[in-house]
Amino acid sequence: MASLCTALKPLSPFSSFVKQGYSMNTSALFTYHTSNYTHSFRPKRGGALAVHNNAPGPVESSWRTPLSEDVKGRQKSAFWERSWNSTDVRNVVIMGGFHLLSLLAPLYFNWAAFRLSVWLYTIFAICITLSYHRNLSHRSFDLPKWLEYLFAYGGVLAFQGDPIEWVSHHRYHHKHCDTQRDPHSPIQGFWFSHITWISDFSSIQKKCGGEENVNDLVRQPFYRFLQRTLYFHLVAFGFLLYIWGGMPFLVWGMGVANVARSHSTFLVNSVCHTWGTRAWNTPDLSRNNWLLAILMFGEGWHNNHHAFEFSARHGLEWWQLDVTWYIISFLEAIGLATNVKLPSDAQKKKIALV
Repeated sequence: MASLCTALKPLSPFSSFVKQGYSMNTSALFTYHTSNYTHSFRPKRGGALAVHNNAPGPVESSWRTPLSEDVKGRQKSAFWERSWNSTDVRNVVIMGGFHLLSLLAPLYFNWAAFRLSVWLYTIFAICITLSYHRNLSHRSFDLPKWLEYLFAYGGVLAFQGDPIEWVSHHRYHHKHCDTQRDPHSPIQGFWFSHITWISDFSSIQKKCGGEENVNDLVRQPFYRFLQRTLYFHLVAFGFLLYIWGGMPFLVWGMGVANVARSHSTFLVNSVCHTWGTRAWNTPDLSRNNWLLAILMFGEGWHNNHHAFEFSARHGLEWWQLDVTWYIISFLEAIGLATNVKLPSDAQKKKIALV
């Protein structure tokens, strides 16, 4: 492994990155240097990528990602030398709970429970990708309120938090992508970006802010109701599964399905900012990963998404499987989805790498 230099070199505010119109705090950007590479914000396909930082506080160490040319800094542990609040504890208890529940899967296996877990994985994952992500976070399309709320409620039952919290974190992710202010970037460690960030809510509030970036949701009583009553819906859902099919349905419908769905979502945060291909010149570490696109119904085309975050379609090529887009397209065809946003050819040409 190449030795790493600790010196940090500020980028010029007149760099080509800024001239092209990307809005970043250039006084806080930096690059890492190694004996073989100088990382910049002008990556070629599969080439080296910059690491940048726009939050106070030093980066304590850095490391090169296996099978990648990315050099990333590690800021701090997600568990030690930090404060905890009730939200951190809640997230750890919920996440740990259904992981422990899934360990009982071999003892309570039957084919009906297995089929249930597949269906629940699929339905609620699509509610996350279609509702939480493309509809609420990015407003890539509009839905009638009754349908918007129905999809959002399915996202609640995916055990990934209420819509206000999820959307707030995701909007901060795009605003501060792959900087020290990103709620879940692998520049602070792969496992931090994958899962341990969910137990660091205090840090997210400190470096990003509160829920002022989701006033469009906070103003709606339905989303405030879901936030206040989140536990009730999760417990009630587990109770209904148990009444319906006993322990097999509880273990497979809540345990196994949630473990699979949660880690598939988390892999977009970690893997899709570490390994894959790049088609667009974006100022972040985003990558397209075909395997994650299959597991998460189109979300794996992540470099596409970061290039055109407003787009309702992530699989921009005909061969890029994007099940979520197919559903949105169907809803548009029957008149339920309106104001569907897609990138123009001129927008694509402007930041294409090839």
